[in-house]
Amino acid sequence: MQTLSRNSDAQGRQWGVILAGGDGRRLLPLTRALTGDDRPKQFCAIVGEQTLLEQTRRRVEKTIDPERTLLVMTEVHKEFYRDQVAGVPGPCLLIQPQNRGTAAAILYSLIRICTLDAKARVAFFPSDHHFLDDEAFANQISLAFSLTESNPETVILLGMEPETPETSYGWIQPGTRFVNPFTDSTSHVKRFWEKPSGALARDLMCSGCLWNSFVMVGRVGSFLNLIRRTQPELFEAFRSIGSSFSTPAEREALSNLYAGIPSCGFSDVVLSACADGLAVLRCSGLGWSDLGEPVRVLSVLKRKSPHSQNDLKPSRGGSVASSASAS
Repeated sequence: MQTLSRNSDAQGRQWGVILAGGDGRRLLPLTRALTGDDRPKQFCAIVGEQTLLEQTRRRVEKTIDPERTLLVMTEVHKEFYRDQVAGVPGPCLLIQPQNRGTAAAILYSLIRICTLDAKARVAFFPSDHHFLDDEAFANQISLAFSLTESNPETVILLGMEPETPETSYGWIQPGTRFVNPFTDSTSHVKRFWEKPSGALARDLMCSGCLWNSFVMVGRVGSFLNLIRRTQPELFEAFRSIGSSFSTPAEREALSNLYAGIPSCGFSDVVLSACADGLAVLRCSGLGWSDLGEPVRVLSVLKRKSPHSQNDLKPSRGGSVASSASAS
């Protein structure tokens, strides 16, 4: 069996994890119109010629070696991603037996990385995001990695300066300045606000709060400590099967584990409960969008070109506009 080499660098290396195990239910009316099947959005070419997963991989390669970038997928989606991961080393593909939310996906990848590089610095990337400026985004990831060197116990979140009082995003309220030698654009996290009302979103925007991009960078041990504090049962469940990873027993061990754990989001059960262990890096000018809803897809296409939404050609009739309104 092919394996990833263990790290001998005492400082740890930079690793990446692309989260691509979601079902994409909110965007399904649009992606079904585009593809004629029920493939999740990350496996669709929604903006441009490449799929969102392919675009994410290309973006991550600007700062992290592909051989140290793990893709977390779900078994049921195999028919949709099989061709898109051709050539990816087997050990870099973490296939979940079921989708149990981002908490399980993140913990699975962390324990796998920890067995290879106990001092690893890890960045997490959702696979359904769009950036107008990939180079600027790569610079912010490099800065976040530097911040983890001077503050190894803290996890860094990338917070996007808001353009609108968005009610379907999560928001981060910055606190006091996060002292470091690299930038003045970092603060401790005071608290999180999830999907606020319109009035509250306007107040958050006016008070300097940020959109939560869910892009995170930190030491593998720092991430694991957050999960151990907030989800001790889930942590122990994964830790108990860690010795099976990269062996023939891994598949069965994972199937048994996933059959008995709840589905939960990392933001809801970990980040929101551990603001004291987090800092936020303020980012601007990246042209970021979470393509979770049809209206955001249309907004991105309109921003790229007033006529670019015509580039979306449904494969089985209908139109992008009707798909968006129907959702």
